[in-house]
Amino acid sequence: MTVFSTIGSILGAWTASVANAIIAGNGRIVSPRVVRLVETDDGGFAVEATGKVGKADNGPSRIAFADGVLSAPNLAPLFRGKRVEIILQPKRFLFRPLELPARAADFVEGIVRAQIDRLTPWSAAEAVFGCTAPVADGSDTISTMIAATTRKVATGYTQAVAAFNPSAVAVCTDVEGQTTPVKVFEQSARGRLDAARLKHGLQIVLGAAAAVAVLSVAISTYVASSLSAQEDEVARQISARRAAMRAGADGGDRSPIAALERRKHETASSVIVLETLSRVLPDHTYVTELHLAGDKLQISGITGDAPSLIPLIERSQHFTRATFYAPTTRAPSDPGERFHIEAHVEPKNTLNAIVTP
Repeated sequence: MTVFSTIGSILGAWTASVANAIIAGNGRIVSPRVVRLVETDDGGFAVEATGKVGKADNGPSRIAFADGVLSAPNLAPLFRGKRVEIILQPKRFLFRPLELPARAADFVEGIVRAQIDRLTPWSAAEAVFGCTAPVADGSDTISTMIAATTRKVATGYTQAVAAFNPSAVAVCTDVEGQTTPVKVFEQSARGRLDAARLKHGLQIVLGAAAAVAVLSVAISTYVASSLSAQEDEVARQISARRAAMRAGADGGDRSPIAALERRKHETASSVIVLETLSRVLPDHTYVTELHLAGDKLQISGITGDAPSLIPLIERSQHFTRATFYAPTTRAPSDPGERFHIEAHVEPKNTLNAIVTP
């Protein structure tokens, strides 16, 4: 359980950092329009909108502030999605000059934060502050002006504006001799890209990606196992066929080659049958029809002496049991007798010497 909690903590920190990076990048790419609220002597604010924000949104030119509440018409469209800078009067701040070594120019804010309880009447948890840009007093020292106030004062103004869903609220003040106000406090409000919601969305996307990855691994494992089984079956069939082919090549009785050899010797060759008949039958005999089916031969034709053909055919080693299977006839127009003889063919696929009468 500790392992899962550790992994969850790591993923939570990672998604939070990614969400913050996305929000920061979006803030740099898409800079929101700025609305400035400059405090007046009566405690209210004068509105200074950049561009045409105030005119386009029909915003007020002055806003009253009492008991932590801003009151004026059309405040929501004026502040929604924009950066609000609240410029408070210097009387609400404590100013302290600070002289530092020149090499500390890059660490002014950290040095002030570490010594804020010595520079102001408040502790680091109670105070908010800002510093002007360091100015060189010589080759070895720099000076800056610190503007500080209590966190309670700053948050009182930011909370009043945060109710209208701005993108960010900053509290600033004017410092004598400075052309730009010094920011002492800033709060990012929940806008379109909220860090918590974005972090939750990233966790959902990460979980879905992990589920898809696990499912893909399971499917690929199953498919690989199935293909492996099919490959083994194909390999087995190939091995069986090769073994059968090798057995046939070795001349076994049941091999294909042996079967062809047996068929060769057990089946009469039609060429041998024709050659044998041409030698056996006399010159006055003409064969007009010949049928060879297996070991049975039937011939029809015309001859001068039909009865003499039976012994001539049987004298050959290729034919046995010769007989007439139809009556012998003779038409007036025929030059001889019309015969019909059938005989059994011996499957001898070599020509033998034939004794002629």
